[in-house]
Amino acid sequence: MAKWGEGDPRWIVEERPDATNVNNWHWCEKNASGWSKEKFKLLFEGMTIDEPGLAKVTVKEVSKAEGEAMINNRKGKLIYFYEWVLKLEWEASLYEDPKKEVKGTMEIPNLSEENDASEVDVNVSLSAGGSKGEQVKEFLRKKGYKDIQSKIQEYIVALKREYATDLILPTKDQATTKTNKTCINSPPVEKSTHINMINATNNLDKLDLGCKISTSRFTQTQSFKCTADDLYRALTQREMVVAFTHSDVKLEVEKGGKFELFGGNITGEFTGLVPNKRITQNWRFRSWPNGHYSEVVIDLVQKEDQTELTLTQTGIPSNDLERTREGWRNYYWESIKRTFGFGTMLI
Repeated sequence: MAKWGEGDPRWIVEERPDATNVNNWHWCEKNASGWSKEKFKLLFEGMTIDEPGLAKVTVKEVSKAEGEAMINNRKGKLIYFYEWVLKLEWEASLYEDPKKEVKGTMEIPNLSEENDASEVDVNVSLSAGGSKGEQVKEFLRKKGYKDIQSKIQEYIVALKREYATDLILPTKDQATTKTNKTCINSPPVEKSTHINMINATNNLDKLDLGCKISTSRFTQTQSFKCTADDLYRALTQREMVVAFTHSDVKLEVEKGGKFELFGGNITGEFTGLVPNKRITQNWRFRSWPNGHYSEVVIDLVQKEDQTELTLTQTGIPSNDLERTREGWRNYYWESIKRTFGFGTMLI
């Protein structure tokens, strides 16, 4: 381990160009899980489903998005894998009685590449609303679910149109022709027209797109001789982060808040915060390809005489795995223990 203050080049680096996958020959993998979760929120939260004479239904929240999405490339062929379980919270405003509370959930248990959007199940439940609520539930179960399936089709198309084309590149000889093909020949996405969406997806499947990097994941577990509250504050209070990083930091501790550490070599944003229990982030090194973020999940579990921390990080460029793993250990966990005495027994 480098002495403190010397700046270990494995962790603190200057930006440099990265090699690409020449002619798209080798197997590459991109993690689309974090992007997918944000996309579900954009697609579903606030959407309305109207039944004239009965009610207007509004999706208030995506309360659960469990699963993963990956994009693989081999010899210029894109392979998509995604598997999700979604839960949507909805409320309805009755036309004849707008003040009456009507609400429930819609669960999507089988969103995966094995099912077309039209084959995805939408299970509707009612939590409040009485007999009118039952009518709304039946409307959603028999007709309204098609609007949900339409949004799912938008997700599938966007996974290939937005995410894949932003983060992977055509081969050198194909750069001009494929760009023209994408802009001119791909049909527009119309949420009400299922056929147009499928045609757009099929056209994108034919693109011989390349991939810049393959990715990896790892998990670390550390024990700290402190309470979960103390450790959570060490990771989220600016003064404490400054203390253990020995540098100025930018820290907006809220969902969607940005952070910048180690002179800007590490940047990202908070995607979730559960005080004393969990921190989730989109996280990147400055030297990584533009726009590429890994997903970091930090879980804290209070034990009898210590707190156990588990870090899971996905979407790390494979050639940067060891540097990333050692950096967390040396510049976060060991430094936190030294700075705050969290490596000693609680009294």
